Amino acid sequence: MMNRSRPGAAPQVGFTQLELYLLDTLIRDKAPAGKHTNSLGTYLIKLARLGGYLARAHDPPPGNKVMWRGLTRLTDIELGAIIGAQLVGN
Repeated sequence: MMNRSRPGAAPQVGFTQLELYLLDTLIRDKAPAGKHTNSLGTYLIKLARLGGYLARAHDPPPGNKVMWRGLTRLTDIELGAIIGAQLVGN
């Protein structure tokens, strides 16, 4: 809902720095190199793609189920990154 009310909002409104880093690392941008924007909407689509959203040209916006799947998957990846950094000591 935040993306609908403020389309150009900064991604830090909804994500932590670690989550933004993980989304950038895991999901490649579909937009051409010159048209990439770091907005909240861009990162919400990346989160939806983690949940199975295909992000094709004529697909409807992602729904609650896809967003929930993406959020739970991102949380698991984030926990794994934190635990891995503690085990390795970096």
